Amino acid sequence: MKPEREFTGRHALAIFVGAFTIIIGVNLALAWNAVSTFPGLEVKNSYVASQNFDARREAQEALGWDVSAAFEDETLVLSVRDAEGRPVQLGQLETTVGRATHVRDDFTPEFSFDGRDYVARTSLASGVWNLRMRAQALDGTPFEQRIEIYVRG
Repeated sequence: MKPEREFTGRHALAIFVGAFTIIIGVNLALAWNAVSTFPGLEVKNSYVASQNFDARREAQEALGWDVSAAFEDETLVLSVRDAEGRPVQLGQLETTVGRATHVRDDFTPEFSFDGRDYVARTSLASGVWNLRMRAQALDGTPFEQRIEIYVRG
């Protein structure tokens, strides 16, 4: 028959220190991973970008556009509608599709206007994607928007 082991203060201290070491280690690893993979850059100089933000926002809202994006059957569809729901043909369109967390998957799809929507053949892995669009109305008004696209896996 073995003698019964006694639970001492050293045992409690070892469990306490071990548990907090694991917790702190995991938190540091997650924080480092989050910071190292997120580009965090929307504009190069936020002060300069803020100087005409309100004027650009008002001009963009005056267009009355409703913008949405969807991905189905290896086709990315960007829909731009005016206030009456009619399709809008853009004067210029630049887009970037990528993940919110890193830039390694970013790419620029080649959209073409089919008379109703802007379509691009591409493949997207499952998950959340961001489509960042910079467009220009036929009258020259700039339009910028970020649209989330959820691709089911």
